[in-house]
Amino acid sequence: MALNDKTLSRRAILASMIATAIFPPSAQAQQGNDPASQEPSKVKIRITFNGRTMTATLYDNASARDFVSMLPLDLKIDDYSTNEKITYLPRKLTEAGSGPFKNERPGDLCYYAPWGNLALFHSGYRYSNGLIRLGRFDDFEPLLMRGEFPLRIELV
Repeated sequence: MALNDKTLSRRAILASMIATAIFPPSAQAQQGNDPASQEPSKVKIRITFNGRTMTATLYDNASARDFVSMLPLDLKIDDYSTNEKITYLPRKLTEAGSGPFKNERPGDLCYYAPWGNLALFHSGYRYSNGLIRLGRFDDFEPLLMRGEFPLRIELV
């Protein structure tokens, strides 16, 4: 059953209201802060594919809040290179949470702005221009499975 524009608009407004409510009020003031010093929020997401489930804690930045406003999502996840899986979002996220960061490590959940995709890192990587860290996985072992799978992302 297809959703009409009015229903989609209502869902977008509701998702935006939920994202605003679950992130602390200080989140609005943190826009433009140094991404390397961003703190985790209390917001968690669940990612499920191939019968496996992972949770991630999102960072307190504008890009992560925009991502939450899109949830839940049903997408497709696939291998990219030797160190990550990727999935394409239905629309691009705000880049307000962008900027160089350090302490990159496996388990990072990032958004790659030039392509409009999520990057789920399971091996080492280095920051590159356009990469925005959205959060970190509690356990990223399921990402080591090779292949393309249907993917579900939702709030916990």
